[in-house]
Amino acid sequence: MPDEIDYLNPALPADLRRVTMPVVDATDATLEGYGRLVADPSDCAIEIVRWPATGSRPIDPGTGDEAGTTEGTFVSEWRGDILYGRNAAVSGHYILAYAMEPGAAREDHARAPERMLLWHANYHPDGGQLFFPLDHRPFYVPLALPGDDVSPEKFVCFRFDGRHGLYIHPDIWHEGVFTLEGTQRFFDKQGAVHARVSVDFAREFGCLLEAPIAEAA
Repeated sequence: MPDEIDYLNPALPADLRRVTMPVVDATDATLEGYGRLVADPSDCAIEIVRWPATGSRPIDPGTGDEAGTTEGTFVSEWRGDILYGRNAAVSGHYILAYAMEPGAAREDHARAPERMLLWHANYHPDGGQLFFPLDHRPFYVPLALPGDDVSPEKFVCFRFDGRHGLYIHPDIWHEGVFTLEGTQRFFDKQGAVHARVSVDFAREFGCLLEAPIAEAA
């Protein structure tokens, strides 16, 4: 059984290679297969996946998908060279990314980041997830299509202008939401079971995923 991941102290190896993610404007066309844009969070239903049968007998009809959803505020916050995420919906607190080599990253300055370096991603097999910007500012979300044979090269970094939110389907690889600078708040809604399957790019592939940070037009 793998060890539990320490999201606030990932202790990443030094001198990791970088894999550049393509940056794509988020539209319903470019998001096809991943999810869709959301104009009104109250209008967005969250898909819930039925608990899988583990033997030859099926799950009884009407059961196995009754846990419902949980919701709260997701905060994406740059402190110097480190991007933190806090998800009140599931009591999560994480380092999402770095603006420079992790071993040299500092929190004691307010310079705007020029890039994000992603070390980890996950997906939720139990349900979909909604991120909706409460501050209506641009943001990025790296995504990859389903499959446990995921690789760094399969990730695309989607750029949002802040007018719409993002809904992703179950099993879509992601890692929260990435503000471009400062602190940004998002309404988050997701499956209450909150099962999580992870990929550690640093240890599995010896790399970090990189995307430049620039204000969306």
